[in-house]
Amino acid sequence: MEQNRRPDAAGRPLGTIMSSRHGRRARLWTGLGLVVGCLPALTLVLVPVRDSLALESILLLYLLLVVLIAVTGGILPGVVAALGSVLLANFFFTAPYHTFAVEQRDSIIALVVFVIVAVTVSVTVDLATSRRIAAARSRSEAEVLSRITSEPMTGDALGAVLDEVRDTFGMVSVALLGRRGETDQVLALAGPPLRGSPVISVPARDGLRLVAEGPELFAEDRKLLSRLAGAAARAWEDRQLAGQAAQARQLAEVDKLRSALLAAVGHDLRTPLSGIKAAVSSLRQSDVDWSPEEQRELLETIEESADRLDDLIANLLAMSRLQAGALSVDRRPLVLDEIVGKALVGMPRDAVVVDVPDDLPLVLADAGLLERVIANLVDNARRYSTDAVRVGASNDGDAVRVTVVDTGPGVPAEDFARMFTPFQRLGDNPADGGVGLGLAIARGFTEAMSGALTPSPTSGGGLTMTVTLPVAS
Repeated sequence: MEQNRRPDAAGRPLGTIMSSRHGRRARLWTGLGLVVGCLPALTLVLVPVRDSLALESILLLYLLLVVLIAVTGGILPGVVAALGSVLLANFFFTAPYHTFAVEQRDSIIALVVFVIVAVTVSVTVDLATSRRIAAARSRSEAEVLSRITSEPMTGDALGAVLDEVRDTFGMVSVALLGRRGETDQVLALAGPPLRGSPVISVPARDGLRLVAEGPELFAEDRKLLSRLAGAAARAWEDRQLAGQAAQARQLAEVDKLRSALLAAVGHDLRTPLSGIKAAVSSLRQSDVDWSPEEQRELLETIEESADRLDDLIANLLAMSRLQAGALSVDRRPLVLDEIVGKALVGMPRDAVVVDVPDDLPLVLADAGLLERVIANLVDNARRYSTDAVRVGASNDGDAVRVTVVDTGPGVPAEDFARMFTPFQRLGDNPADGGVGLGLAIARGFTEAMSGALTPSPTSGGGLTMTVTLPVAS
């Protein structure tokens, strides 16, 4: 299994500090192996020169080897090495040789002192090594916790905490479980799916548990794991709160849209209905003899009000489809000048000037949506333009740009974004005869076709709306 490579504050991999039980056993067996291999080797080297060396010098060499073994393998191999060294020194280097008897009193003192010093040094070295490892572990734990707590709680904070646990402890899989009835449900997972045999299970809070599959850990590591479990629980709670906040914002937007819709129904839809009702009531009056000219004017009022009512209802339905995400888009290659011609049907000829070349490449768009986009942009431009609205198009390599240009008062650049807000009229003036949906629908339809709608000032005054559409390949 791959070990974690993230370094701690001292530059060492955390995997070497957060060692498993198998790592400590390996250290023990390595130390015992050094005892078995190095002590006989040192003895073989010293036996030929024992007559030229003092016993104290030989014991110092054995002491050096004991210290190295204690550093490598810990206290148990160090003590075994100390006892083995004194037996070897007694048997091979203390007269009479090849016996455990000691002739001189000084040699007895030297051997006893050697044992005491060797054991003491082994214990001291092991304690120092343990403290060094504990200090390094504490620094690593502090660094891990600091990194988790200092980073902002983003939408993927829970995944980051689980990845941190997995990398730090060398786990295969780490998961946050939540209690659902009688079973545990995986709320978040880092690594491959759980196999059902976690080596650790740490309670977090409110029925949450952090489980991991991999090598077993020491008790010291479980303390850090408990803190990380708490961090995972907090990240999960933050995710839940973020979801609730997003739902609340969505409900607020829906409520705002509903209020605006009610306002539109209360005023803008009532206006054409009132015009129709007044004209029809006038025509039905039997005590009034309407002239043909007056009858024609009343019928024109009915027709204009009905058209206006139809446009308002169509815009409201289109906006509801956009808000609900139920817009159906059928993109296919289209001839742009035909779409523009259909979009401008019914508009006065002197109100719009069209300059769309017939040799433009085919555009990839939805015919019905594109017609509605152009019609809405032209209708919006006519409300404010002092001259005829100009509709043009040009080829821009991989895209075709359709421009709708008016010569009205224009819109400040800081209000460009506000123009596309549903139910937002320029200057919030309801006298312009719309509910403020035309531009919002135009942008929504354009983006649904993978296009873009951008406003810009018209040279000499006014507003230019540019629709960018991809060229059909």
